[in-house]
Amino acid sequence: METLAKRVVFVALLVQAALLPMLSMAADADPIQDFCVADASNTLTINGLVCKTAADVKVNDFLFRGLDKPGNTNGPTANAVTPVAAAQLPGLNTLGISLARLDFAKGGINVPHIHPRATEVLALLQGELYVGFVSTTNNTLFATTLYAGDVFVFPRGLVHFQLNVGKGAAVAIAALSSQNPGVQQVAPALFAANPPINDEVLEKAFNLNQKQVQHIKASFTTRA
Repeated sequence: METLAKRVVFVALLVQAALLPMLSMAADADPIQDFCVADASNTLTINGLVCKTAADVKVNDFLFRGLDKPGNTNGPTANAVTPVAAAQLPGLNTLGISLARLDFAKGGINVPHIHPRATEVLALLQGELYVGFVSTTNNTLFATTLYAGDVFVFPRGLVHFQLNVGKGAAVAIAALSSQNPGVQQVAPALFAANPPINDEVLEKAFNLNQKQVQHIKASFTTRA
């Protein structure tokens, strides 16, 4: 376990260092100062996070500890995501990059979702993952099985997923080209919207009847 923890930290740093130039150009605007550490106490809403004054910035604003710790995979999807974005690491504000640790119990899934503001590069450290994304050209699926040491890229804004198909736990590190990539799961966005989407829309979109639509909606209410 200690060896895996060291590998998590090492790969996270390596991926960040290698991809920083590319990812920072891919999405968020370039910074125009050395840093803009997020001020969590400021409630002003802007396109990003308000900066602390330079005099209030501390070294811990650029530090996040704990990426070596596994996430809780006891939920319905047997998957956990530990984000390291500007909200968790204030020093990332305006730098156009973030990280996440992904943990999967046996059979765990990171359900189909999108990141509206980021391309994602995933490095698998342990286990086996079936991963893929769907392009906007004829809904073409690009999918494969990853093994420890493999790297896969999910283009910005496209529906993608990861499923643990190995015999044990799986662990991955993802780098994303935004300080706040955002995430929207496809099924809850449609069947658990608030207020709810009209049943007729979902019936026609998915070729379902009203009873089936209501059953699916109810399943998300039960999970919540």
